[in-house]
Amino acid sequence: MNIKNVTVFGSGVLGSQIAFQTAYKGFNVTVYDLKEEYLNAAKEKFEQLGERYKNDLQSTSQDIENAMNNISFSADLAEAVKDADLGIEAVPEDIHIKKDFYTNLAKVAPEKTIFATNSSTLLPSQFAEETGRPERFLALHFANEVWKNNTAEIMKHSGTDQTVFETIIDFAKAIGMVALPIYKEQPGYILNSLLVPFLGAAMDLYVKEIADPQTIDKTWMIATGAPKGPFAIYDIVGLTTAYNITKMRADASGDERLSKAAWKLKRDFIDKGKLGVTTGEGFYKYSNDNEDVA
Repeated sequence: MNIKNVTVFGSGVLGSQIAFQTAYKGFNVTVYDLKEEYLNAAKEKFEQLGERYKNDLQSTSQDIENAMNNISFSADLAEAVKDADLGIEAVPEDIHIKKDFYTNLAKVAPEKTIFATNSSTLLPSQFAEETGRPERFLALHFANEVWKNNTAEIMKHSGTDQTVFETIIDFAKAIGMVALPIYKEQPGYILNSLLVPFLGAAMDLYVKEIADPQTIDKTWMIATGAPKGPFAIYDIVGLTTAYNITKMRADASGDERLSKAAWKLKRDFIDKGKLGVTTGEGFYKYSNDNEDVA
């Protein structure tokens, strides 16, 4: 299977990063989102990513221009996917949103298109039926700041065709990722099986008013030598994603502490537009170069 044309569905933090990295490595990329205003915001994200690539990877202006020339935009789902060999879904982390999205996508996507979800916590089998092509569907999960934290977890479900699985492993390598094959479905894959409990423990300390986020981060960084603490990581991941995952787990488990954490994230941060690094403020404030200033 030869992948040349890639459509990325969703232009948020990770969607925009996946699209830019894929275009940077020479693939034709179409970015799809629901509204033109979201796509215009994505164009601004790409400009910012170009500067990050120059700083972090010593990319040239020509490299960035070449990447941008490989990207097109569409708010029409059928138009966006019409030539896609691979469609990477990065829509909000909500099972109902994803099911509805795949039901609509299945109606307009070419038969050849492989579907991959970038879901952080949901299993592909939970919405494989809605894809209309479960054998050509799997998970392809990236870490935030993909150009630096270049891991790609490739996880099949029981119905995924082995050739499709191997094709996506090869694709991940082709866009500069370290491919991490996962042979059985696992909630949270590898990365989030480790990360989510860690972040959850930090949030629990905060919600219970044991310590403030800065003290919790300082404790972790000094005691372990880690470059960032859990609340700085929350800001990088994005507090909307943190809220969606926390609320989903709270709804599923009935855990009052998770419910309180979700409520606190919404009231104190999301409702105030403090979404993390991307908006310049979350648990910390950030300058234009994304360096912590608080």
